[in-house]
Amino acid sequence: MRVLAVVPAYNEGGAVGDVVRQLRARGDLDVVVVDDGSVDDTADVARAAGARVLELPYNLGIGAAVQAGFCFAKEQSYDVVVQVDGDGQHRPDEIGRLLEPIERGEADLVLGSRYVEKTAYQAPPLRRLGMLIFSGLVSRVTGQRLRDTTSGFRASGPRVIGFLAEHYPGDYPEVEALVLLSRAGFRIVETRCRFRDREIGRSSITWTRSAYYMIKVILAVLIGLCRSVPPARGKESDAAS
Repeated sequence: MRVLAVVPAYNEGGAVGDVVRQLRARGDLDVVVVDDGSVDDTADVARAAGARVLELPYNLGIGAAVQAGFCFAKEQSYDVVVQVDGDGQHRPDEIGRLLEPIERGEADLVLGSRYVEKTAYQAPPLRRLGMLIFSGLVSRVTGQRLRDTTSGFRASGPRVIGFLAEHYPGDYPEVEALVLLSRAGFRIVETRCRFRDREIGRSSITWTRSAYYMIKVILAVLIGLCRSVPPARGKESDAAS
């Protein structure tokens, strides 16, 4: 399989270089960093570390950045996209866990989870509450138990690459994408992965923003249920059409 690591990054100049080097050290994947309008040296650092860099003209948000990575993967005919955050929390040595279900033909998307089994990761209390709420909502909507719906560490097979290159959610993509893919008929598998704590910088999600974010995500998911969803399509049906 041709595997592409897509690393969305916004002002991650202090961490993205190490992320790229660790990914390239695996030797079994290519790396593209999508610089989402950073005002620091993110793009230069990523390029110096050996990544292909896509520079967005200004800050468009995580959804647009990841979708740009999927569009690039589709154009370059990659078989799998692995999403990896630019802040160093996702461990490249765990990528094999994400790839295995796709290699065996058991999944279209594999979600790296901190909560399938107990790990050392500890989320702040309010964020953990939000994760539990989202997990309950998504599990209810999709009819499938998913425990870590906000995880951005995930692998997408070829059918999902084509689908998300066109239909990736813009505002709250981690949660919304799971509902969208499930409704379209894609197979989602959740697997245990270890995460690191953020070492450089800090999250933009404060206590106030966490509460606001929870409300907005819930509304986005509920509104999204009223929209029509195109069905999952395979490469064979795409070629035939």
